[in-house]
Amino acid sequence: FFCWSIAILGLKHFKLRLQKRALLYEILPTDHDFVLSPDSANDVIEQIHRTTDDPRRFVLFNRLLIALGNLKNLGRVADVDDMLRSQAEHEETSMETSYSLLRGFVWAIPVLGFIGTVIGLSQAVGGFGRVLGNASDISQISSSLKSVTAGLATAFETTLEALVAALIIQLLITFLKKSEEEFLESCTDYCLRRVVSRLRIMPYERETA
Repeated sequence: FFCWSIAILGLKHFKLRLQKRALLYEILPTDHDFVLSPDSANDVIEQIHRTTDDPRRFVLFNRLLIALGNLKNLGRVADVDDMLRSQAEHEETSMETSYSLLRGFVWAIPVLGFIGTVIGLSQAVGGFGRVLGNASDISQISSSLKSVTAGLATAFETTLEALVAALIIQLLITFLKKSEEEFLESCTDYCLRRVVSRLRIMPYERETA
């Protein structure tokens, strides 16, 4: 379980590094006079597809495509902010769900350590009973008890190793989860500064508001 957890965390860390690269690209024109509207949304969507072959695999690009697709098809810029916020909440929920298996491993590792300790203690107690039943003098008892005490040491070491392994995995989960939360916040900030701030309410939307 420890090795599986390390492998999963390593894969998640690698994917997060790839996701962060999307924040470095300028998808929208840097011209301050540029206004994002239903007419210009298609140009931005084409720019996203030129940037990467599969934009749906990137959290930021996928969020932008959903919002811009809504803007292009429905023509209501007032709904774009709500769409971006809804998608951000969905991604936060997905991020939490992705740690379910790891949380199960963190729970299972100490339990397996305790099980190993109980089994080791049971074997040690049984061995101690056999020593007392078969030994005829003190010298034989003392020599036989060495193997029993060695088994006790192994039994307690299993719990120690399990607790240390669970602690390491939990700390790595905490650090990686914090990085993912910061990345999602950066995506939200990116959308607010470079998308929502470029929107312009259309005349017919003022009339229906």
